[in-house]
This record gives sequence, C-alpha cells and structure tokens, in this order.
Amino acid sequence: MPATIRDVAQKANVGVGTVSRVLNDSPAVREETRNKVLAAIAELDYTPNPIARRLSTGQTLTIGVILPYLTMPSYIERLRGVQDVLANSKYDLVLFAVENETQRDAYFQNLSLKSKVDGVLLISLPPNDEQAERFAASNIPTVLIDAYHPSLCCVLPDDFGGGKIATQHLIDLGHRKIGFISDFLDTVFHPSMRYRYQAYRETLDEAGIPFFPEYQIEGARGRAPAREMARRLLQLPDPPTAIFAAYDSQAIGVLDIAHELGVRVPEELSVIGYDNIRDAEYVDLTTINQHLDQSGHQGANLLLEMLTTKNTDLECKQTIAAKLLVRGSTAPPPAK
Repeated sequence: MPATIRDVAQKANVGVGTVSRVLNDSPAVREETRNKVLAAIAELDYTPNPIARRLSTGQTLTIGVILPYLTMPSYIERLRGVQDVLANSKYDLVLFAVENETQRDAYFQNLSLKSKVDGVLLISLPPNDEQAERFAASNIPTVLIDAYHPSLCCVLPDDFGGGKIATQHLIDLGHRKIGFISDFLDTVFHPSMRYRYQAYRETLDEAGIPFFPEYQIEGARGRAPAREMARRLLQLPDPPTAIFAAYDSQAIGVLDIAHELGVRVPEELSVIGYDNIRDAEYVDLTTINQHLDQSGHQGANLLLEMLTTKNTDLECKQTIAAKLLVRGSTAPPPAK
C-alpha cells in the first residue's frame, strides 16, 4: 500500500502540517527538520497526491495554452519549446485548441478566472482591448507568443523584418516577377500573415518593382490549398519567376505543383518559405528561420518568472530576430 503523508510524519516524528510545509518549500521549517522529512519521504518512496497539494496551496499548478491550428507544424514547434521549459517546473500544461472566433472568445472568458489556471500563454491569438483588460484585471500572469497587445507581456517574432528579408533575397537574385501566397489576410488568427505581406509590398516598392495584383493570392490554410494557389500563378500568361509563400507548408505545396507541371526549381522558379519547420530542410527549401522553439522557450520562461518572483523589472516585451536560411530552392531567374 502506498505511503501516506501521515506515514511520513510518523517516520520523521513531526506533524502532518510540517510535512506539508516541506512539500510546499515553505521557509518556515528549520533545516534539520526539513532534512528529516526529506529522508523519510525518500525511505518510504512517498509521492504527494497532486490534487491534495493543489487544494493545500490554493493553486491549480497548471498553465493554460490557447492556440489555433493544433496540427500545424509551426505551432507544434512552439509547443515543443513551451513543454521543454514546463517539464522542469511544477506546472502541468493544458491545451485549448481554437477552431473559430466563438471558441476563442469562450476560452478567453473562462481562463481569465483565477480558479481555472495559474498562468496563460496565448499563441498567435491577439486579444482585443476588452479581452486584454480582463486578463490584466484578473491578476493571472499572461504572456502572448506571436501576438501583441500593449497591456500584456509578449514574445514577438519580427515578421515584418522577416518578410523584408525574404523578398529582398529574391530581388537580390535578380527576380522582378515575384508572387506571394498566404492564408486569408483578414483574420484574427495568425496576424503575422499581414506583416509578411506588408513587408513584401514595401520591399517591392523600395526596389522600384511594380506590384502586380494577379501575383498575390490568399486562400484557405494548408498545403493542399497552396498547391491550387501556386497552380493559378504558374498558369498565368506571364507567370512569376519566384514565389514567396507565407509559411513553409505552403511553400512545400508550391514545390508539389511545380513538380507536377514540370517547372524546374530553382532553374525556372525560385521558392522561399517562412518558419523553418523540420520538413523544410528535407525538401531543401530556402526559408526564414523565426526560431519557433525559441519563442516557446522564451514565452514559458517569462511566464514562470512572473509566477515565481516579485520582480517588477521584467523584460516584458521581447522580440526574436528572423534569419535567412538559403538552401536549394532559390537561384537567379532564367536568362531571357
């Protein structure tokens, strides 16, 4: 039969309350007594009841993570970074996957109640002013990852800077006919799409390259819709010689359709993606590395610091620089 907290107390010749204080790292225990209790715990192979511990501390010992598109590779990489940090903490991770705006609003409402979680990570889901105020007023530590609101702490990749780097890379290679594909830009999910598109437009303008509306297509999320967007671009009377896909899964869809149509990459078509997911290296895709796991690490570490310290000088707004990774999917355009 498993040992109980009372067995530990009897073995260490202390009260149950003293054992509880040791388990909760209370400073109000003498070092000699603490060592006796820890020795008894080790000898009896005692494992605290997590529910009882949560009741005794008034904490849930859980971190709520709200995010869209749970199966998308970029979110999996961010979650990997979060989990790496939380695995070495006392907190459990609870996921809330959002499929639509109604569900998002319900999660935001429910998790702003202190009894639900001890802290919240919002990934790629920027709250509106009312929602941000609710989180701030609840005193629940909240960190945004890949999203921004001035009232809340955040870890924000430089999507605008990364978009400029991607577009400039194609321009530097000599491309002047550059297409852009993305998810729908007018959405509350994944606002980084808009920043990458704005960077694409601005970089073309700075280089004196005209923007052709037919070279820009937005559509549903995922690799399969990207194939059809790329097909439309490549079957234009005057197709682009390069395509900037707003994320790697879309870029891989472009590679799929180029192969199907017999368009050689990179000899006839250059393709650049964004994110540097694991599959990008396998298909030799030039991409923008936005350090997905690092953003998860930084967000989780910032949240833990907010939960465990009284430090008021936290670096509450953190940014992550984007970096170009040149592989085999980009090259100068074909000679005329």
